[in-house]
Amino acid sequence: MHIKTTIVALIQLWAISVLAATNKSTDIGSLLSQRSNNWSQGTIISFPNSTTFDNSTTRWSTYDAPRYLAAISPANEADVAKTVRLASSRRIPFLATGGRHGYTTTLGDLQGGLAIDLSQLKSYSIDRAAGTLTVGGATTLGDFQDALYEAGYMIQTPSISCPGYVGVTVGSGVGRFTGLFGLVADALISARLVTAEGRIIHVSRRQNADLFWGLRGAGANLGVVVSATYQAHKLVNQGQILNADLIFPANKSKEYFDVLQSFTGKNLPAKLAIVTLIVFDPVAQAAQIVANWVYIGPREEGLRVMAPVLALNPPITNIQVVPWNKLVSTAAGGADALICPKNVSHNTWWANLRSLPSSTFQASFDELNNFYKQYPEARGTTINAETFPNQAMAAVPDDDSAYPWRDALGHIQIGVITESGNAAGDPTAEAGNSLARRLRDRWAATSGYPELSVYVNYARGDEKLRQLYGSRKLPRLAALKKKWDPRNVFAYNNVLPMEYRG
Repeated sequence: MHIKTTIVALIQLWAISVLAATNKSTDIGSLLSQRSNNWSQGTIISFPNSTTFDNSTTRWSTYDAPRYLAAISPANEADVAKTVRLASSRRIPFLATGGRHGYTTTLGDLQGGLAIDLSQLKSYSIDRAAGTLTVGGATTLGDFQDALYEAGYMIQTPSISCPGYVGVTVGSGVGRFTGLFGLVADALISARLVTAEGRIIHVSRRQNADLFWGLRGAGANLGVVVSATYQAHKLVNQGQILNADLIFPANKSKEYFDVLQSFTGKNLPAKLAIVTLIVFDPVAQAAQIVANWVYIGPREEGLRVMAPVLALNPPITNIQVVPWNKLVSTAAGGADALICPKNVSHNTWWANLRSLPSSTFQASFDELNNFYKQYPEARGTTINAETFPNQAMAAVPDDDSAYPWRDALGHIQIGVITESGNAAGDPTAEAGNSLARRLRDRWAATSGYPELSVYVNYARGDEKLRQLYGSRKLPRLAALKKKWDPRNVFAYNNVLPMEYRG
């Protein structure tokens, strides 16, 4: 009798929870559909189990992703502001997204809310005379890079083409051009931003300067950027870049990592950027290195800089000169096209690097190689080490923006991918997490930083706030959060506190 009563009670609780979720969905739907909202022509409201909803919410990564009861795709910035006002006033949790490339697990804390899809704000314009670029809240590098090149300019870029350029900016934006031009956020001149109150304001060094400071490094906590203007740069070397793709088998790994280590500190030229991938080789049935070395300058000069790695005689080499707007799609054998497709479970763990210890890289290579042998269903798992010069980035005063890691030389990541899609309870996925945790701990211990530190756009979501935002930045960021978002409506992207005492 007791068991029967318990089962009935559980069924009732389940029914209540389903009814509550259904009612909440209905409430959001009714609220969005009211005529009094007076949405602009072209603004689209959608709900689950429809193609429109899927197009408005499908993310790059499905791992610990948010779940929505409704989506709105505003036709313009006024409707973005109106949506934020409506959701805030009714305490409806929401997330505004552009490229939908963010993958921190804190986004998954939103389970049953509103998606504000900025995909209709996918515009760009170039002022040739001023050398400026203005983009909408969902515009990607892939949308504008060709036009910018044709106009005679180049600009800081992320490592791949598909994240929203604004989304990259609000984290700060590391990439291959940090040695020459600095962070993506260092190019930002101004932005139009929707506040937590649903007001549209202009943000720059002269207007709302405090918010402009925080926007560049912690912007996801402070508002919704609907457009942004950047200073572009005249073409370096007529926009031509030397791209070298090199593949090394396992027996060459130590020699390669020794060369990589030699570029630690000031030995890394401002024009040289290196991406090192450790991936599974199905022919050799073992780990291998796929390296992309890029030199933003003349070919012969670049070959001289790359001489130490070329002297290792990699068995597979592809060296070519490409215009800067084709670099991301060319690098690492066109890996961009393989990385950018959406709706894949990406389980990522990152660490910043201020040093490049060969022994750490080699130990990581060996561990991943053993993991491949033990768990063949996880051979999509990779290690990605980005080695980016920091001369221009480090030349900007530390207090210029909220970004705390201007002395970093790079970032290293393991992305665990299993045949189950990292399903909960899958022993292989759990083994992958265990491996990733060990590797990240090792990277942190030899990184040159006193503890783990992570560029916020690469955050997993389990880090301490000081490991993302830096202890010295957090008091000012907490004060900004309290001023601009006192009700914490921007609450799902490694959320800032209202107070911080260390």
